[in-house]
Amino acid sequence: MLLWGYKEIQGQLVQPQAILVLGGSTRKLEREKFTADFARKHSNLPIWISGGSPPRVTREVFAKAGINTQRLHLDYRANNTVENFTTLVDDLEKSGVKSVYLVTSDYHMRRATVIGEIVLGSRGISFKPVSVPSNNSPEPIAKSIRDGVRSLVWVATGYTGGNEDRDK
Repeated sequence: MLLWGYKEIQGQLVQPQAILVLGGSTRKLEREKFTADFARKHSNLPIWISGGSPPRVTREVFAKAGINTQRLHLDYRANNTVENFTTLVDDLEKSGVKSVYLVTSDYHMRRATVIGEIVLGSRGISFKPVSVPSNNSPEPIAKSIRDGVRSLVWVATGYTGGNEDRDK
């Protein structure tokens, strides 16, 4: 328990060095638009986006917001939320990132936090959650438990356990 408290305090003290966005539905651009606005306030941070809208659309959203699209690191390898983290964590680590702002929808944040603690934490990367407001109810806790277990399996074996959560 003491270690958990230490990690929480450490995460609050380390200034994020990047913005990590978990892409959502390709039909909606809420996360991209929210992040573009957020990125204006954090003009020195690179923006890593896992999944979401097609590259052209995503670049357009950021360009319209006045964000230099050179800051964008777009990645489309993930098929589910666990893979949003596992496909990028080594890239973040290689880039020297020790802390990120984690952006996702408010209803999705509990699950993202569970996965982030495990996957990002396995590489010593902390995060500060930034929720995109929505009118959706939080996801069932069972999804957080399932993906927490999948994340632990990934840390132990490198296997993510499938792509059953394509709706993110």
